[in-house]
Amino acid sequence: MNTAVILTKEEFLQHWLGHRVLTRRTIEKFPEKDLFEFSIGGMRSFAQLVMELISIAEPGLRGIVERSEEGYVHDLGLSTKEALLSRWDADTPKIIELYNRIPEEDFHKEHNLFGEYKFPIYSNLLYFVDNEIHHRAQGFVYLRALGIEPPFFWDR
Repeated sequence: MNTAVILTKEEFLQHWLGHRVLTRRTIEKFPEKDLFEFSIGGMRSFAQLVMELISIAEPGLRGIVERSEEGYVHDLGLSTKEALLSRWDADTPKIIELYNRIPEEDFHKEHNLFGEYKFPIYSNLLYFVDNEIHHRAQGFVYLRALGIEPPFFWDR
């Protein structure tokens, strides 16, 4: 069987980190009050969406590396923009370190993420990025509704 490599392990990490930079810039664009209170159509505030992303990325990678199936933590208790950004920044080097501990040959092994999502590790990694893009897009809609220009989605 001939296998084509589309991205190297390092290229995927850099792609993900680029998305993290863009999501951070999106958080920065929000006025503090609107970050925690503004929503459209009953959706969660952008702060709640960001807390979900924080609850998934580093803990999810830690679970993959440690082969742990610990459940997802919903309430982080972050109540200021500064606290969200601080946690976001603190998690980035942890994400890099944990990601680099995953042997490339393990990417096709199954892992039961948070004891709920049994997929190959590469699927879990793609989920982390896809979920971030999805929630950041919601943040972009909120910013536009607030009359604020979001960052360019391609500027990662």
